[in-house]
Amino acid sequence: MPTTTLKITGMKSDDCLRLVMNAIQDLPCIGSVDVSLASGEATIEHTTMVSESDIREIIEDAGYPTE
Repeated sequence: MPTTTLKITGMKSDDCLRLVMNAIQDLPCIGSVDVSLASGEATIEHTTMVSESDIREIIEDAGYPTE
């Protein structure tokens, strides 16, 4: 499975972390998700049916810009 790591800005609390994780997990064909509040990074294992741009879009729609 491909793995995508993204830098996410604006996460400041556990509530932010949960919101981002829930948004990512709403995508189909997602394997493991690890979001770190300390580093501001998310590492997502997913199938080829989900692209990096799909993941970026869902995170940004939740209100958190990605780099």
